[in-house]
Amino acid sequence: MSQTYSVSLEKIIENHNLEVVYLPKPADEILITTAEINRPGIVLTGYIDYFDSLRIQILGWTEFGFMRNMSKDERERALGYWLGLKPAAAVVTRGLTIPDYFVDACKKYEVPLLKTDEETSPFLAALIAYLNRELAPRITRHGVLVEVYGEGVLIIGDSGAGKSEAAIELIKRGHRLIADDAVEIRKISDKTLRGNSPTNIRHFIELRGIGIIDARRLFGMGAVKPSEKIDMVIQLEAWDSTKAYDRLGLDNEYVNILGVRVPAISVPITPGRNLAVIVETAAMNNRQKKMGYNAAKDLMVSLGMEDVQPEDKEVDIWKN
Repeated sequence: MSQTYSVSLEKIIENHNLEVVYLPKPADEILITTAEINRPGIVLTGYIDYFDSLRIQILGWTEFGFMRNMSKDERERALGYWLGLKPAAAVVTRGLTIPDYFVDACKKYEVPLLKTDEETSPFLAALIAYLNRELAPRITRHGVLVEVYGEGVLIIGDSGAGKSEAAIELIKRGHRLIADDAVEIRKISDKTLRGNSPTNIRHFIELRGIGIIDARRLFGMGAVKPSEKIDMVIQLEAWDSTKAYDRLGLDNEYVNILGVRVPAISVPITPGRNLAVIVETAAMNNRQKKMGYNAAKDLMVSLGMEDVQPEDKEVDIWKN
């Protein structure tokens, strides 16, 4: 059974600068568990089938205009249908003046009432994006996440493989650190993963022989970033002379993380290899492939081997 995540109404209020009109209890005790948002137009007509009381309700000109044209009895009945279902919260947009009858109804049914000066559509988009991040399915894995030329690169491998050392070199070359040692990965959508560092170890890097360093203080604010999408995975592994390594890169290999396929490569480690340069090259090559260019395929064509087509392979390099 998948784990359900939540975010407190207090965090939503702080993040979106909402004005509190009424709260039945402290905002930190009110938990939101779904990123779905609702506009209660049809519910106000009395149709309550399929209504999800876990959703935040958004009201703008349309909803208040509809209620304004109702008689007092019709309005009380409509609000009873809707607010009696105990929605998670109601947010009034556009800085509209909230009628007393609506405030009284929210108090009667103990529904949190908030207000924002933002227009309805931009506020909806921002709130949904925020809730998608906060409530996304997630896992935490051992590795290093860096941004290289705009690509989010997750470097994994056994302890001592050189992940942190590669990260330091990449930072010195102008790239940015997102997480070292523990990477929290969130599934933002069916095609997008986003990684960040746990708060208590954010910006810290462990270097054997030196100890813990703070990348932000040592290299400056430009050397770090709070989160980044994950565009590819690079696994560092000890060189195995009996293993046949891919030398062309014709086929597209993927690793499955939370149901999302992410391009992946394995890099054998030998003394003297410049891992930072390899990571930079891999990031640029991955961007080229996303833009439709595959250097290995182009080489095959120039050699008269047009029939050789890249294959998609799912590889098992992701270790729990």
